[in-house]
Amino acid sequence: QVQPAESGGGLVQSGGSLRLSCLASGSIFSINATGWYRQAPGKQRELVAVITSGGSINYADSVRGRFTTSRDNAKNTVYLQMNSLKPEDAAVYYCNAYRTGDWGIRYDYWGQGTQVTVSS
Repeated sequence: QVQPAESGGGLVQSGGSLRLSCLASGSIFSINATGWYRQAPGKQRELVAVITSGGSINYADSVRGRFTTSRDNAKNTVYLQMNSLKPEDAAVYYCNAYRTGDWGIRYDYWGQGTQVTVSS
């Protein structure tokens, strides 16, 4: 079991910055990758950024160049630095950690989400 917990959301003006944190507890050695997802009202949850245990990183096109994800292994924490925020970035942001078990079965673990609000 892995328990991700997000923090750092809040209200920011358009063009501003926020940093989200995802602290993972539990069987963190088994994590294959940690990702940031977001869901705005009336929209589907979408992947924003992901960092693998090997350090590979990918971003959604909509945030590439503005958002940066990183990992501090000593603190069991993954960060999402969000710069040049736009009103369309407003959403509940979720941290996801997954591991692959026997027979390639994927197990997903989700945090409770943190609200990001961007005022225009």
